[in-house]
Order: sequence, then C-alpha cells, then structure tokens
Amino acid sequence: MSRLPILIAAFLLLAVATAESDSPTAYSLLQSYNFPVGILPKGVVAYDLDTSTGKFHAYFNGSCSFSLVGSYQLNYKSTISGYISENKLTKLSGIKVKVLFLWLNIVEVVRNGEEMAFSVGITSANFDIEEFLESPQCGCGFECEELSSDKFDRSFPFVSSS
Repeated sequence: MSRLPILIAAFLLLAVATAESDSPTAYSLLQSYNFPVGILPKGVVAYDLDTSTGKFHAYFNGSCSFSLVGSYQLNYKSTISGYISENKLTKLSGIKVKVLFLWLNIVEVVRNGEEMAFSVGITSANFDIEEFLESPQCGCGFECEELSSDKFDRSFPFVSSS
C-alpha cells in the first residue's frame, strides 16, 4: 500500500499549521492600528476582521473577568466586537467595567498620543499608554503570581466627567 496519501495529508497539515502561525495575532493586529496589546486580556483564541469596514470580532473560550489593583473590575464576554481604525475603537460591545456598583459598557477607546481615552457613553476616562503595555490575565488581572507587578496604579476616574 502506498504511503503517498499519508505523506500528502501530513504535508497539507504542516502547510496549514505554518500558514496559521504566520497570520497575525489579535494582539499584533491591535499594534498595527497603533494600540497597545494590554487593552485585550490574554486568552484571545481567534478573531476576524473585515479590512474594508474595520468590523472585528475577538473570541475567548469563555467570559473573562478580572480586577485591577485597587480600582475597578472588567468583564469581557466570550465574543467582543466593534470597529477598528487608526487610534480608534468604536461601537464596542462585550466589554463592561464596574463603576461603584454599576456595570457600564465600554463603547469607545481612542488613543491620543501617549494617552488612552475609554468612553462608557456618558463619560470617559484617560489613562497613560504605559498602563497597557502588558495584557492582564483572565481571573487575576495583574495580580497573578507570575505577573505580580507594583507598577500599575489603577485609580478609576469614571465617576466624574472629563
């Protein structure tokens, strides 16, 4: 019996795996639009992007929640979506932030130089870009044992308009 079909199948699988590993990650895609990787937590398993409109979806294996040092909680649904363009994420869905006792949808993120402005519709808050150079981890944010870091001051200014 010929081994040719098995060799062809193995070659095709290798070619597909190589092509997939060469495709950009969701995090490198963010960087190509001038965003830091840290606006997405670790764990994106897939994404799709319509380059003609900027419409995107990012997928996690489940919802992703975490708290950030001394300030607020974030929740990412298993699928988040919106529109991406240079320095701007708009019409976002699937991302919420807890402010005091309310969960509010983050609907827009804009990069202005070295600052990021996060909008919940009625108000927005600005943060230094340096706070987003690393991706937080689902469940523990930056408080994970392997990611422990004191450099992130996460005071939360959403309680007043900018």
